[in-house]
Amino acid sequence: MPPIKLEVSDVTTTPSSDAKPKELNKCSQLELKGLESIAPLVRSVEETPEPIATEVRGTIPTWIRGNLLRNGPGKFEFGNQHYNHWFDGMAMLHQFKIEDGKVTYRSRFLQSDAYKKNSERDRIMVSEFGTVAMPDPCKNFFLRFLSRFEMIEATDNASVSFVKYKGDCFVSTETNYMYRVDPESLETQDKVDWTKFIAVNMATAHPHTEPDGTTYNMGNSYGRKAMSENYVVFIEQPIKMDLLKIVTAKLRGKGISEGVYWDPKQDTVFHLVDKHTGQTSSVKFHTKALSVFHQINAFEEDGFLMLDMCCSDNGEAINNYLIQNLRKSGEALDQVYNTTYRAFPRRFVLPLNVTDDTPTGVNLNTRPASSATSFKTAIDKVVCQFEDLHGEDLYEYGGLEFPQINYSKFNTRPYRYFYGCGFRHLVGDSLLKIDLEGKKVKVWYQKGLFPSEPVFVPSPDAVEEDDGVILSVVVTPTEDKSTFLLVLDAKTWEELGRAEVPVNIPYGFHGTFNPTT
Repeated sequence: MPPIKLEVSDVTTTPSSDAKPKELNKCSQLELKGLESIAPLVRSVEETPEPIATEVRGTIPTWIRGNLLRNGPGKFEFGNQHYNHWFDGMAMLHQFKIEDGKVTYRSRFLQSDAYKKNSERDRIMVSEFGTVAMPDPCKNFFLRFLSRFEMIEATDNASVSFVKYKGDCFVSTETNYMYRVDPESLETQDKVDWTKFIAVNMATAHPHTEPDGTTYNMGNSYGRKAMSENYVVFIEQPIKMDLLKIVTAKLRGKGISEGVYWDPKQDTVFHLVDKHTGQTSSVKFHTKALSVFHQINAFEEDGFLMLDMCCSDNGEAINNYLIQNLRKSGEALDQVYNTTYRAFPRRFVLPLNVTDDTPTGVNLNTRPASSATSFKTAIDKVVCQFEDLHGEDLYEYGGLEFPQINYSKFNTRPYRYFYGCGFRHLVGDSLLKIDLEGKKVKVWYQKGLFPSEPVFVPSPDAVEEDDGVILSVVVTPTEDKSTFLLVLDAKTWEELGRAEVPVNIPYGFHGTFNPTT
């Protein structure tokens, strides 16, 4: 079946400045029936440490030279023990090496301490986000009893993303550990503990990098950050941690996830920190309870900071990504999907020049054609309401997640295009391109195929923002060994080619393109 490409225009009306934000709920989101099982996409696979050839269909531009590196869970059990949450699976690293229009593939498990300990004993020895490592049955009763009172140590299973620091390639997760990895062989090199260098307990898996190589990250939080030219934005979400439950997790035989919960009665708060002085703004920007996994971009213009994010109106979705839910079928799978809130791209407009003299009760967002609002309600408080960065058509594609932009040229700058996955399933089932001029969307979709996060690679002679290609790894649960690397023209959204891989690959999280000269 050829890919379906659609282009439609935004048909929403512009609300008045005092309009309330649109309330998305189960009724206004898609309710689907007959979803196909994606259980094979969350099964353990074998690694392919030596490069294997792929079969190219269509054409892959010869100017693309480098490695598409992907990260995600690839092993979900040891012996007769299995992980509970999708995030718990052992990190598997993937490489698509692109050169002269040809592609090879290889994969390796990250040789983390967690992976090696689990493999040596063929049982789960290290606790993960949703799974607690139970006491060793070979110990005597007294030692097993005492081991339940031990604190859960942070895992070094860096299964989330690939990042670069000072030109070196690392894999990371949401703890204080990351690993240096050889991008050519995927071999695990040295382990890095953030606490040895800076005073943080944890660090996010999604740092920001400036053109000069300066990298910004945030420590000691499960949240996310965004960055503009002069500010780092810390997003305080109403996702709370019950310390008593976390401290007693091992005693109760529960994962850390049991101690993380959503509190919809609390606001989401944006904190602005000056990148040059380190000073935190006394003004806090509040909005209703929102859940954010990924930001799109942030930039300053005309005295305002535009903060673009993929937002959900409920923060409990993380609990739906239990492996048992992902492996359901029939009505049970439909129910999981239909009770999961989806994320949609939204923009907040934060006024940067709020002073004691700034009036209250007046919409401070004076940008033309912008429906976002910002009202000062106290000397140090501004209440914000978002505007949608999409038309009504996006609802039928299940919203958008895994957003990407032309990062090297437009991060922290005004931009026009962003890309992501549509979610008419628990994992992405389409690739989307949104044009902010008119809020038009282009769609790549083929029934039964599930594409990964799109990675934008600019062409060497790029003039316009979307001159380049999109790379995405596409998997399917219905055919054996039918994975392929998809290459789309980022401007036209036409498929240029695909490189078919003769092995199965599970659905993963994040990746990056590492160019070679």
